[in-house]
Amino acid sequence: MSGNKPLIVALDTVDTDRARRWAESVSPHAGLLKLGLEFFLANGADGFRGITGAPIFLDLKLHDIPNTVAGGVRAVLPLRPRMLTVHASGGSAMIQAAHQAAANAGPDRPMILAVTVLTSLNQNALRAIGVSATPAEQVLRLGRLAIDAGADGLVCSPLEVAMLRQALGPAVKLVVPGIRPEGAAAGDQARTMTPAQAVKAGADWIVVGRPITGADNPGTAAADIAASIR
Repeated sequence: MSGNKPLIVALDTVDTDRARRWAESVSPHAGLLKLGLEFFLANGADGFRGITGAPIFLDLKLHDIPNTVAGGVRAVLPLRPRMLTVHASGGSAMIQAAHQAAANAGPDRPMILAVTVLTSLNQNALRAIGVSATPAEQVLRLGRLAIDAGADGLVCSPLEVAMLRQALGPAVKLVVPGIRPEGAAAGDQARTMTPAQAVKAGADWIVVGRPITGADNPGTAAADIAASIR
């Protein structure tokens, strides 16, 4: 588990005022705040700069030819995100290019996290896109590829955390979405786990969105989840 605040709160909205209110409410209990593609496309760098209270995990899931991904990484370096995502399925050269571009920021560079298999994908969904491996097999294959190519860590479903921790060792950072507290709806997540289960399995950070931001009091919801994994 990473530090005293392994909770990352996903601020999934295009409304900057709402994102600011959420950030203010949950930041005392969160190690990072996650801004995704939806928010960044709607609000850009100015919107990013308006979110304060905790370091930012910029979840853009970059996936393109190596030169384009490197350019994308360089473009967001002035914003100083703490974490930045790329798709592991983009291949070794693309991940290496992202890592090298991030190194331009020196000691303050963002961690490059490689997304293995999206938590919305199950076995049937993988088969439909031509992947015959099980989700676990595909996650391990892509995880090893990404770490060998220079990624600092991985984004994986909670069901693969223990496997990756055993296979890749303690140094690899594991960031885990698909987290649902007891009784919460799964939504569009196909592979889920509770916060305490994920941390026990070896997650460094857990990502929680709607169970917190959709609560009557997001700050209280974040505090409750933080307490459950402390």
